[in-house]
Amino acid sequence: MTAARLALRSLARHPVRLAASVAGIALALTLTLALDAIYTGVANGLTAYIDHTGADVWVSQAGVRNLHMVASWLPDTVVDQVRAVPGVTDATPILYSTDTVAAGDDRGVAYVIGLPPGAPVGGPWSVVDGTGQPTAGGVVVDAAFARRAGVTVGGQATVMGRSARIVGLTEGTGSLVNSVAFVPFADFRAARGGAPVVSFVLVRVAPGAVPEAVASAIEAKVPGVTAMTGSAFSAGERRLVMDMSADVIAIMDGIGFIVALVVVALTLYIAVHGSRHELAVLKAIGARNRVLYATVLAQSAVSVAAGVAVAVGITAALAVVVPRTGVALEPALTLASVARTAAVGGAVALIAGVLPIRDVAHVDPLTAFRRGGAPA
Repeated sequence: MTAARLALRSLARHPVRLAASVAGIALALTLTLALDAIYTGVANGLTAYIDHTGADVWVSQAGVRNLHMVASWLPDTVVDQVRAVPGVTDATPILYSTDTVAAGDDRGVAYVIGLPPGAPVGGPWSVVDGTGQPTAGGVVVDAAFARRAGVTVGGQATVMGRSARIVGLTEGTGSLVNSVAFVPFADFRAARGGAPVVSFVLVRVAPGAVPEAVASAIEAKVPGVTAMTGSAFSAGERRLVMDMSADVIAIMDGIGFIVALVVVALTLYIAVHGSRHELAVLKAIGARNRVLYATVLAQSAVSVAAGVAVAVGITAALAVVVPRTGVALEPALTLASVARTAAVGGAVALIAGVLPIRDVAHVDPLTAFRRGGAPA
């Protein structure tokens, strides 16, 4: 009989022990998987505006390649220059700043977007109440922020130091870090002193045109700008977030790995210790140590594989449940994260499965014939 079959038969004879092992392993691996999902969800939230603007190309001040913690200012004459570039079908200017939005007893950091009337791109993509086109003296805010603040459409909010009437609520525009608010272009400009400048120009390219080629043409024909495709601009924003938090995530992943290793090692050690009689019987009928080793490692692999599957299920459930609690976070379970967790689980299974080997090697076959089959 192969080691794999021996392992499965042993596990099947002790379902409670197997369930306890799988539960412990699953909870340990869920720590790593959930951290990855939360991190990915935060990163998705920070790039949500870029990803949903509908712009094929972003034009910014030279050297500006993301939104987070930057300022971009261009003379408004740039808009007509961009429109004149071959391949450009539409160019929408927006104003942008990171500011505080306050309403009720709640305050939060927001990307504030100054939106021209009737802008074809750059506005909110999911309006749940009111309008997505702010009018003079109005503001569109994230619905989760409004719920926390206890305000609705028609209520008041303070943005850019001015009181504004809430005219619309949006979904998908909030994260644990910030939200996105939309104000009229003219109101934004007035709040910043009325200077004839824009922050970004959002470009849609003509059918059949290649965004990368249009971006290169814009940089060649319009001085003092950086032009990037929407996907490249979003990648730059995501890369910045990753660089800022990579060390923290690495530390937390390391902690998760250590916790998983300890939990798996303990559960496997207990499982092997409880199987000493079975191992003694195998030894008594001539099984060599290498067969016993392989059996223990197979048990480890099966337990960890089941634990990974349960951890994936728990994290997937969290990704569905958490957004419904009102928290401004949508954990995102990715295939890359699952593969990474499976690799961690495999490493844990290999390391932890080796730890009880000494007990296996020293099992006395004579214990198989003692009264009740109990080990010494």
